[in-house]
Formats: sequence, C-alpha cells, structure tokens
Amino acid sequence: MADQLIELYAARMSSPGFAFSKDNEMQIEFENQFGYELTEDQQRSVDEIKVDMEKPQPMDRLLCGDVGFGKTEVALRGAFKAILDHKQVAFLCPTTILSMQHFKTATERFKNFPVEIALLNRFTSSKEKKRILKEVKEGKIDLLIGTHRILSKDVAFNDLGLLVIDEEQRFGVKQKEKIKEYRETIDVLSLSATPIPRTLQMSLMGIRGLSKIDTPPKNRLPVQTYVVEKNNTLIKQVIERELARDGQVFYLYNRTDQIANVAYKISSTVPNAKVAIGHGQMDKNELEDVMLRFMNKEFNVLICTTIIETGIDIPNANTMIVEDADKFGLAQLYQIRGRVGRSERGAYAYLLYKKDKSIQDDALKRLKAIKEFTELGSGYKIAMRDLSIRGSGDILGGKQAGFIDDIGFEMYMKILQDAINVRMHKDEKPEEEVKNLNVSVDGYIPDDYVESDYEKLELYQRLDKAKTMSELNSLKAEFDDYYGNLPEAILTLIEKRKLEILSHYSIIEDIKDSGKQLGIIFSPNAFETISGDKLFLLANQLFTKPAFKSLDNKITIKINKHDQWLNRLNEFIETLSKK
Repeated sequence: MADQLIELYAARMSSPGFAFSKDNEMQIEFENQFGYELTEDQQRSVDEIKVDMEKPQPMDRLLCGDVGFGKTEVALRGAFKAILDHKQVAFLCPTTILSMQHFKTATERFKNFPVEIALLNRFTSSKEKKRILKEVKEGKIDLLIGTHRILSKDVAFNDLGLLVIDEEQRFGVKQKEKIKEYRETIDVLSLSATPIPRTLQMSLMGIRGLSKIDTPPKNRLPVQTYVVEKNNTLIKQVIERELARDGQVFYLYNRTDQIANVAYKISSTVPNAKVAIGHGQMDKNELEDVMLRFMNKEFNVLICTTIIETGIDIPNANTMIVEDADKFGLAQLYQIRGRVGRSERGAYAYLLYKKDKSIQDDALKRLKAIKEFTELGSGYKIAMRDLSIRGSGDILGGKQAGFIDDIGFEMYMKILQDAINVRMHKDEKPEEEVKNLNVSVDGYIPDDYVESDYEKLELYQRLDKAKTMSELNSLKAEFDDYYGNLPEAILTLIEKRKLEILSHYSIIEDIKDSGKQLGIIFSPNAFETISGDKLFLLANQLFTKPAFKSLDNKITIKINKHDQWLNRLNEFIETLSKK
C-alpha cells in the first residue's frame, strides 16, 4: 500500500492534469446569484481553489471549516467551474441524508443554469439507478451526488474532472485512495470541519493544499458545552427547558440493544416529549422516515446513535445530550456537537460520563479539549489538539492514527521526492542538512511567552528547519511580530541556530563544547582564503586569551565561555566567512 501511495502522490505531483479556464461570464453570474455575501475566508478559499484548478497539475486541497460555515457554497463554485469546461463532477457524501441535503442545495443553486444533477444512494430505485449509470457514462450528467455507492465498479464517468469529498474522516483510506487512483489527473477537493490527524498532517506537510474558513456566519452563537456526571434530574430539566421554547433535543446513546429502554425512560419522565428512535440497524426506509419526520417537527426528542454525527441540518434542534462521552474520539465529539447551534438561537451540549467511573487519561484530555474549544471556528484547533493527543497516523498506510515509528516524516518526504525524481528522470543532488551542534546554551521558549506546548513544539521545529540567515531573520521578525518582544532565552536559542548555520560554511569543520571552554576546529581549506595572522588578530580582539594549537594540518582555537560569548563567536565566524 505504501508503494501504491508513493506512486500515486508522485504521479499527481509530476503528471500533467487538466488546466481549467479562467472565470467566464456565466461563472460570475452564478456566483452573483448567491443570496449572501461571502466572508473574507470563504472568498480566499474560493480563490485558492480556482488557482489550483487553473494549474496544469492535479489539485489536492483540503477545505477546513466548521459546520455551517459555507464549505458547500465554496465547493459548488469549484464544481461549476469544472462543469463549464465540460467536465463531470462527483460529490461524495458519507451518509444518505447528507447526500439528499446536498442534492437539494445543488438543485436550488443550479436551477437557473444548464446543469444536469443526479443523486445516487441506497434509496435510488433500480430503474432510476439504471438510467443514471447510463447517462453518467454518456456524459449527460454533469454533477453526480451520492454516498460511497458512486465508488462502485459499475459507475463509469465519461470525463470526470473534479471529485469533492465531504466529511472525509468518515471514509476509510482505501475508499479515498481508490477514487484518486480512478484517474491520476483528476482534481480533488476534500471538505471537513475536523480533518483527521493523518489528513491534517499531510496538509501541514505540504503534500496537499489547505484552505481554512474561520469566520462564522452573522448572528451565530457558540454552543455552551458542559462536561458532567450523568444525573437523571439534570437530564429531565435540560429536555424540559428545550421543549418549553418549542425546540428539539438530540439524545445520543450509542448502544442499540438498550436504546429502546432509554427512549421509554425519557417518555415516562418528560410528559411533553414526543420521542423517536434512530440508529443504523433499522430498516433503511424506516430510518429515513424517522429522520424526515424529526426534521418536520413531528417528534421533539430523538434518541439516536452516532448516525446523526454528520449531515443532519435541523436548525430547531439546539440541545444535545451525549451519554458515555468519554468513549468518543475528539473529532467525533466535535462533529456530534455540531448538530446543534445551527441557527441564531442559543444551543447547549451536555457531555455525560458515568458516576464514579475512572476515565482514561486520553479520554480526559479529549473532554477537556471539547469543553475548552467552544468558540465558533474551532474545528481546525480541535484537529490540531487531536494531532497532539493521538499522533498523526501512518501517512503511508491504512491507519488513521498512531505514530510513524517505522519511517518518520523526513524519510517519507525524501522517499516521495526520490520517487518524483525517478518518474521525471531527474538526478538531483540531495539537499545538504545544517548539522545540529552539541553546544550547551541556556536557550528555550518560556511559558509566559508561549503557553501552548504544541505551539512551542512547532516553533522549535521551525527554528530547526531554518537553513539560511535570511530564513532565520525572517523567523525572528515573525516571532517578534506575533508574540511580542523576544525574551533573552529565545534570543539565545536563535543565536545558537545562527551558529549552526554559520558553522556550515566550509571554513569550520567542527565546534566542541567541553563545559567552560569551546574549541573551534578550522578545516584545512579555510586558509586558502584566510591568513593565519588575520585569524589570530581577530580572535585576540574578540576573546580573552584565546589558545591556538595546530594538529593534523588543522588549527583549533580554544576560547573560554563568558558573557556574550555566543554573540561574539557568531560575529567572529561571520567576519571570517566574508574575508
């Protein structure tokens, strides 16, 4: 599978794809017919997607934005761009209900334009399915929306140009890679509120493009989130309060064998409650009927499993109760909570855990994180926290989580680049690494400067990746601009990295730290450009009583470490390298 993925990504990065045309009048007219003004983030995301689509390389972009933040509109603009160039678009959804909602949205948006849209899911009749498959193959259908059913072998596109994957964390690696393998040259746009760590890590590493929508729609309020022990009196009060304002309640109980008992208990204790049950083991028609009736307000309390995790848009449902919340993943909890708070009305989420239960450390971290990130637009932060709790997943294989013990990110990137070079018949020299010097300095990032451990780790990594003085100076300016005046401890850290970069010049062979003293070993070729006299003169100007010795055609200077020794050493090497 690793070989296949490397081949796939190498092919996508080196193969020519279809370069879509610039926007024409019909595209502009379609965009102007949207009933709302795009937020700045939405517009930027649309622009980034269009730039990718207009390039001759295949697009692979992740669009990250909270539920209800307008990802669908951004995706439909990309879809129309493809359709105007006579390409077909596949819109892949994780659930039947979500595919139905997208079909309804797309039908409404394209009603004034010559776009043929079809829906393919388990509710599509055999007769309708036969017609759709025939017309997709003939190129008569421009936009095919559906569940993983559209990945089946009998679905043959005439000329597929764009694949949109919604809520991609719900699909397995094989399903996602299968559609990419379908044609190496198609553009792929993935939509997610909380991208899984593996996917997020690939975006951060630059294998995929990443667009973010952080701005919430106007008048949207954050969901008030409470992590509490299960309490029947509290449950009763919470449900009654929501029903008193003519609202609806999701009650998530993820065990189908006991779900009927929970429904009976709620019906008995809350007289106003019109209770319905929804779970994945129900007959498909029965489940659809329950969901549609809940959407139509025939029921006001839905006792359900995680089947509601994605895709249900019910603005009137604004209270969510989750039993055994400690058993869910962080991204999953975030998705579940996203089912409420989709209107201007205040929304509430109650994450319950059993009384006196000992909660595992990771589960505790997840519950703390979901409570911490209540503000709108937290999906990306949730995914970043998930990345730090779970690890990034096996980029090369099928696992969505777990550390890459066997290969590591750097090695993966090297393998990927080598594979691309082989395919493009390039014989490039490997990039030289700046080696880390084992020099002890009192440099670090203080807690009162950057609080988050994850952010600190990222800053340390970025410092370690700086390979030139211009990169280091740019990073220093960015830190100063973003976090404020740099404390002494960080300036020391930056000076150490500067020493490593300067020592990479051919005049220095090594620097050895013995505690109180430092030995600088010059390479034999250093004296082709520097005379020994200049070396000694400069050393005596900058350091107190430097010691010189010559061994094996190499000269070593020993200096005592004292105040400002690091800055002086950098000045010394910098001056010598210019001579």
